[in-house]
Amino acid sequence: MELAARARFHAALGESVRLAIVDALVVGDLSPGDLAGRLGLSSNLIAHHLGVLEGAGIVRRTGSEGDGRRTYVQLRVDNPMLMALDAAPRLAPALQAKRRVVFVCTQNSARSQLAASAWQHVSAVPVESAGTDPAPRVHPGAVRVARRHGLRLAGAQTSHVDEVVTTKDLVVAVCDRVHEELPEVARLHWSVPDPVRNAGDADFEAAFDDIVRRVGRLAAAVEASSSEARTVLG
Repeated sequence: MELAARARFHAALGESVRLAIVDALVVGDLSPGDLAGRLGLSSNLIAHHLGVLEGAGIVRRTGSEGDGRRTYVQLRVDNPMLMALDAAPRLAPALQAKRRVVFVCTQNSARSQLAASAWQHVSAVPVESAGTDPAPRVHPGAVRVARRHGLRLAGAQTSHVDEVVTTKDLVVAVCDRVHEELPEVARLHWSVPDPVRNAGDADFEAAFDDIVRRVGRLAAAVEASSSEARTVLG
């Protein structure tokens, strides 16, 4: 079975369009329609390629926690073969010149706070977090999971997106609802399930693991963009 899974994995990636799909998903999640538009493919063709990648355990489709009619495609970060894949993270041109990273979720009480805290450990680029409907405080479950992993959220404050985000920020919506509600501006989207819904320790651990992997890939993309800019300026 392991050999069969490896064969499906490599066969799925033995096609340029499917490699392009993987590259497009390295730093953020996209809807099938967004992928089709970005790659210039018909909806039927993108559905075919996604089916192959999904069958090989490379991507998965998740339903939105906001608009239930929407689905998003994301890389299977739990697939060890995918993690070994040499997929270079790259930011879209519209996102490359941003000076600060701002993670946004609805209440700014868990996902965006964890992402900002994790970011501080891997990048010197300034970071903030915010919410579209901030809670009075950071959720205790987020504080506990941060503490277990050596991060500090105790005493952190929540903020409204209007008080934080500027046009110079690289905005990362770590929440489906925020992604679907924010104005149409260039940003990244991470479809991370809300751990506050069930508020169990396992829910916060799952969100933390997902976020940390994504933060690492985004930090690599930001660093690559900065290095390219330094090379151009010479």
